[in-house]
Amino acid sequence: MEISSLLEITINKKASDLHLITKAPPILRVNGFLEPLVGQEPLTQEEMERLIFSMVNEEQKEILLVNKELDFSFAYGDKARFRANAYYQKGALAIALRLIPMTIPSIEELNLPDICHAFAELKQGFILVVGPTGHGKSTTIAAIIEEINHNRAEHIVTIEDPIEYVFNHDQSILSQREVKADTHSWPIALRSCLREDPNVVLIGEMRDLETISMALTIAETGHLVFSTLHTNSAAQSIDRVIDVFPEHQQEQVRMQLSSTLEAIVSQRLLSSLDGGRVPATEILVATPAVRATIREGKTHMIDNIIQTSVEMGMKTLEMDLASLVKAGKISLEVAQTYAFRPEDLLKLTRSKSSTK
Repeated sequence: MEISSLLEITINKKASDLHLITKAPPILRVNGFLEPLVGQEPLTQEEMERLIFSMVNEEQKEILLVNKELDFSFAYGDKARFRANAYYQKGALAIALRLIPMTIPSIEELNLPDICHAFAELKQGFILVVGPTGHGKSTTIAAIIEEINHNRAEHIVTIEDPIEYVFNHDQSILSQREVKADTHSWPIALRSCLREDPNVVLIGEMRDLETISMALTIAETGHLVFSTLHTNSAAQSIDRVIDVFPEHQQEQVRMQLSSTLEAIVSQRLLSSLDGGRVPATEILVATPAVRATIREGKTHMIDNIIQTSVEMGMKTLEMDLASLVKAGKISLEVAQTYAFRPEDLLKLTRSKSSTK
């Protein structure tokens, strides 16, 4: 089978991912679950090399052979984009491909909280979208940035590895920079970003101390910065940002983060009862109480602030999970799987009403 046929099947089945691994048939992830393509034989090592090398150019092929892994993205005609990670396992090539729709969905289409519209109106600050891999972080940020693009005249700079969603200029102009293709490295791109007259900056992922430090600096100098972290919750995200720095710098970082942070969205994509996927979110808004808590290093109090600040637009993951269960969108079993505090979830689902 040719790679074009596999990509067509991935698009038609609305799968989120396509996995190609030696000695296994092609496998799709549909609505969060893996399923092999019916009637397909396990892939041989020769087939894997043919399929993967048909997707990369000579330079990318050389990088893959030398480094044993390669991140890249590509457009499949005008139907979709794919983000790919090619790698070796047991000495043989494999690849995971993430489907990225050509059309950027809106905040409403993604069933995201209404407060995300307020994030698109901010002029400066730092917004983090966090959660595990494959739970829609990039799509959430893309929806917010697209709303800015439609409604405001700004210069939006994205730094990604690789580029995922491709934006078209609307009210705003966009400079999308891909590491390796458009810049030699994250640090170089982030340092030069401030000389590119940006209003809004998307940093695809905060990977290390230097990336996090530059993200804070860009936000601190009056820009609106979006980024992602592979963390579970708002409180854990704050700790991760601070703990990556040496101890003697952490007090300064707490001050920077407390003054620049605007919100943290922790997100999960859950299998819904109608067969699709639905997001559940924890929302932290940087109120004066939250900023003081960050400054004073008392992040253990964050969860309690979220629970008692619903009127400010905040909510715990359990509140959202309970709302989804009561609305008949997800099962209680699925909700329990993702809850940080299962006992709180059970109390909320048994109560007469739940925060939406």
